[in-house]
Amino acid sequence: MWHAVAMSHSPPCFAAVRAAAKKKPAKKPPPYQAPKKTTERQKPIEVNNSGFGGKKKDPVWQCVQNCGACCKLDKGPSFPSPEEVFDEPSDIELYKSLVGEDGWCIHYDKSSRKCSIYNERPYFCRVEPEIFDTLYGIDPKKFNKEACSCCVDTIKAVHGTESQELENFNNAIWSTGSN
Repeated sequence: MWHAVAMSHSPPCFAAVRAAAKKKPAKKPPPYQAPKKTTERQKPIEVNNSGFGGKKKDPVWQCVQNCGACCKLDKGPSFPSPEEVFDEPSDIELYKSLVGEDGWCIHYDKSSRKCSIYNERPYFCRVEPEIFDTLYGIDPKKFNKEACSCCVDTIKAVHGTESQELENFNNAIWSTGSN
């Protein structure tokens, strides 16, 4: 699970996963298939991803192992409270029941840095494009940008601006960017 941005121009991030458990996971795109080889010699295509006239590479959101920033449920007053995020009292109650005395989720194992109920985690612990669309009206095409921005802010708040977790996340989201 991951959480909020304290900026007014972005929605509270951890609310974005509000309806995930009620939805089926997004269909994965078909695996990449290389074009069939021909005996005809083809000229290589050059792609410019930067500079004038080039397309900017966009980040691709992905969860990074051994981070757990989103599992720090009580991040302090800079982040929205459950009451500011959820409409349903049962969601507020469930969220609060997961917060341990130290502010971390009671299902987050700090020694392994993994969720002990990952496959059965609550819907608000899931990050999916449809959720951003449903809750915030954010077009799924903008999901990567919004989710990446949200995670960066959360990782900075939990682990610090110079943390290995932030470096790992940035490396991961920019290594598989799309055009």
